[in-house]
Amino acid sequence: MSNQYNIAVLPGDGIGPEITAPCLEIMNKVLDCVGGVELHYETLRAGAAAYLNQGSALSDETLERAKQADAILLAAMGLPDVRYPDGTEIVPQIELREKLNLFAGVRPVRSIQGAPVTLANPKAHHLDFVIVRESTEGLFAARRNGVIEDDSIAKDTMEITRDTSERLFDFSFKFTQKRKRKGKPGVLTCVDKANVLPSMAFFRKIFNERAARFPDVEANHAYVDAAALNMVRCPWIFDVMVTENMYGDILSDLGAGLIGGMGMAPSADIGDEYAVFQPCHGSAPDIMGTGKANPTAMILSGAMLLEWLGDQRQDENCLKASAIIYNAVDQAFGSGELLSCELGGSSGTKEISERISSELVPMA
Repeated sequence: MSNQYNIAVLPGDGIGPEITAPCLEIMNKVLDCVGGVELHYETLRAGAAAYLNQGSALSDETLERAKQADAILLAAMGLPDVRYPDGTEIVPQIELREKLNLFAGVRPVRSIQGAPVTLANPKAHHLDFVIVRESTEGLFAARRNGVIEDDSIAKDTMEITRDTSERLFDFSFKFTQKRKRKGKPGVLTCVDKANVLPSMAFFRKIFNERAARFPDVEANHAYVDAAALNMVRCPWIFDVMVTENMYGDILSDLGAGLIGGMGMAPSADIGDEYAVFQPCHGSAPDIMGTGKANPTAMILSGAMLLEWLGDQRQDENCLKASAIIYNAVDQAFGSGELLSCELGGSSGTKEISERISSELVPMA
């Protein structure tokens, strides 16, 4: 008998639907190969187009349907010329993080053999570290309470709470333990600005308190400016990095740049009850409908979804399927023949998807 899971699918805007379709095809194909798992998809409307059509970028109905799913797969949302009356962009993905309390944003930085890397050092071809970004508060909390006084002073507030920080750090230490069991270094680095900002000194204090509960993990510290420097100079020194929301937003884009760009960068936003999986890139309306979109980050986000389900439900078949997708991506790019359009090549959505799909073979 197969295990059955319901997946809420939010294709969103721009290239979102174009990269969603091959991702679902690949997930279905690998699960047919592995057996023992059935995914049932429900497509939900959210994003800029939904806002224009129904007056809400993330309706209560969509949110409730997403909550009922076992996991959520999101492609891309927002369009630069569609904004709320206050001038801010349509970002329901941030609303999802806040409303579902998805405090841990997991951003892998993993080199894929055959794909271009930014740094000349040979070690840059073997990067494998993870940024865990707090995704519900920090400086992003200013979305709700920032003020502009007399058109002369703007004030945004950094919000760090003990409750969220403790859960974030516990998640990050456990995540590092899991990687250590797989042969990774087992080092968690807290990235902050504790030498200047009281909020960050508080953040580091809580990190040190929680570190005492995980003696098998080496707990390190780095100021965010020094971390950015070392991500360019010697990123291979990192294992897992945990940081505040805005810092994580910036550093994860830098991490994506190290491995070939946003089209190669998957992500997950995880909470105690729910999880959303999505590529790090945006909706790219400038290439919508041209067939140039790189689906790799979306496909890898699907692999992350299967891995998370496997861990949560102790489902070995989900874990096998996830590993097969990761391997297929590596094999597809390994020949060096694929070069996505955003990197100056000619490989588009169809060619990349078909090549990855052709490499979906059972692993020993």
